[in-house]
Amino acid sequence: MFSNIKTSKANKDIVTKLTSKLNLGAENLIARIALTHSISQERILQLEDIQDSGGKEYSFKVLFGDNAEYYIALICVHYNLYKSDKDIPRYIKMHIDDGLQLLDNDFTNTLGLDSLLGNIDRGLQYLAE
Repeated sequence: MFSNIKTSKANKDIVTKLTSKLNLGAENLIARIALTHSISQERILQLEDIQDSGGKEYSFKVLFGDNAEYYIALICVHYNLYKSDKDIPRYIKMHIDDGLQLLDNDFTNTLGLDSLLGNIDRGLQYLAE
């Protein structure tokens, strides 16, 4: 489908900062969290608003691990796309960039880890229903 995705230049430092602050280890984890956090906001992002690609680069395998089909399915359901749609990588990139900005804003405004964990808990409860 695609070989890599790059965050925006503005988000390059945010990836490192949030990964360090949350003690996540690998930087791909914050990208996964950012992607799903952005999608959870239930906003439809517009392709014409895509940011530059001058930031952190992730290979497809590193970004998604063995769970690529689930992340792609999230985008497909959110945008009503088929899994082979050519715009899926662009939507993934946009939601990672958007999610990084949202998370950085949350942590800057001291909502922090408690807020993030609360969002994760609500999401898990929703899935259990």
